[in-house]
Amino acid sequence: MIEDDERMAELLKQGLEEQGHAVDVVHDGPDGVWMATENRYAAIILDAMLPGLDGFEAARRMRSAGCWAPVLLLTARTGVDDRVKGLDAGADDYLAKPFSFDELAARLRALVRRGQPERPVVLEVGDMRFDPVTRRASRGDRELDLTAKELALLELFMRHPNELLTRGRIVEELWDFAYDSVSNVVDQHVARLRRKMGPVGECVIETIRGVGYRLVLVPSGAAIAVEPVTTRATSDAETRSSGDGGGAVRDAGQ
Repeated sequence: MIEDDERMAELLKQGLEEQGHAVDVVHDGPDGVWMATENRYAAIILDAMLPGLDGFEAARRMRSAGCWAPVLLLTARTGVDDRVKGLDAGADDYLAKPFSFDELAARLRALVRRGQPERPVVLEVGDMRFDPVTRRASRGDRELDLTAKELALLELFMRHPNELLTRGRIVEELWDFAYDSVSNVVDQHVARLRRKMGPVGECVIETIRGVGYRLVLVPSGAAIAVEPVTTRATSDAETRSSGDGGGAVRDAGQ
């Protein structure tokens, strides 16, 4: 438990121990992160307002350090923005103060039943890196400023490197069924993503004319300009879509 209010921490510790739990208590953010990353806990109770390091940043650092114990965030802040901030930082559940001890105990039991999930794999293709947990993307040492839809598009490409993704499939993955699949929204989003990825890199989003796109890793790791590359589709997918002949596209997806 990471709670700076010593009296509350003692009361919660006593109640949880009466229910059979073993409880460690620290009273500031830095000590809390250290304890969480140095020990294996079934669950962590984390106060949002802590000295040294607030609960939001503490949760982010725990996750970055590989601590995936379920986190119950306690806070007097009840606004939607604060709840979203806490959950996005890595908390698994949220309890607003004042709260009932019975509810806190029930939420902890639910978190413990779930167990510790495996950390989602950070995706890497060439010099591109995408973290599904933090929703952050970078190229080399430069973080990319992407919209939510651009992040989703990049994630789709990075989960299927060198795989042809038709415009229809991209629409199905990222937009709802009612969306007009004949519009050029996919092309527009790909163009913006290319621009933000930057002028050089170890992989490019290649245009397969009349069909769709694929993320291609440049052979030998050589950096080349990240510009739209138009090639004639030589896959069975193009044969079905445009009527041209050709061979199959190799699927190098993960």
